[in-house]
Amino acid sequence: MNNIVAHAAGFANGGGGFKPEYFAELAKAEAGSFWFRARNEVILWALKTYMPNAHNFLEVGCGTGFVLSGIASAHPAIQLSGSEIFLAGLSHAKERVPAAQFMQMDARHVPYADEFDAIGAFDVLEHIEEDDAVLAQLHRGLKAGGLLLLTVPQHRWLWSAADEYACHVRRYSAREIEDKVRAGGFELVRSTSFITALLPAMMLSRQLQKRNKAAFNPDDELKINPVLNQAFYALTMMEFAGIRLGLNYPVGGSRLIVARKDK
Repeated sequence: MNNIVAHAAGFANGGGGFKPEYFAELAKAEAGSFWFRARNEVILWALKTYMPNAHNFLEVGCGTGFVLSGIASAHPAIQLSGSEIFLAGLSHAKERVPAAQFMQMDARHVPYADEFDAIGAFDVLEHIEEDDAVLAQLHRGLKAGGLLLLTVPQHRWLWSAADEYACHVRRYSAREIEDKVRAGGFELVRSTSFITALLPAMMLSRQLQKRNKAAFNPDDELKINPVLNQAFYALTMMEFAGIRLGLNYPVGGSRLIVARKDK
């Protein structure tokens, strides 16, 4: 499709971990969603802070290209690559970031060694049973001293119908993801929760979902009242100010991991 190389063609149109039909809805919602906007702010800051001179960057599981589009705007000189197991996501990503190189790829089998200054996987590992194999592949794909950026959903006690709908296989504890990153050969540079201020609202929402699964509506996760959406974004930006100042929050709906491949 449009000169996109397929490294795992058997999974290109389905096969677990996510549902390809979700991409069209995500592409419509991401730019207006406080959560996707806030996560992009955290990712862009981490890349600029910990690898300011990166010449190339690979996003594994790039979905519709929303993160890559933010990086392209903030770092116009960086060579961008994106991989996704499903072609349905790549069609949106190529529209958003036409200058990037895209490939269809299984994250458990990365066809690169010592190639990239930085690699990111944002809310990807929780979809894959063999997350340790993925981390080993990301380590292999990085140059010596290269940067790994991860975001993952956090706290098993937040598990709900929303996770099942999103095809998650786990939510991480801080210790679990940190131990796995170290076991993958990385030096941990930064680990902090984010979406911390909204944790009480998340807890209430998840409890309601557990009590009445039949009432779960996935649109509620993406189509929030505009006033609430803006208020939530303002709250996340306030906590993000603390992250920039060096605060590492112990709890929150998501966790940011910054790690480096040993030289």
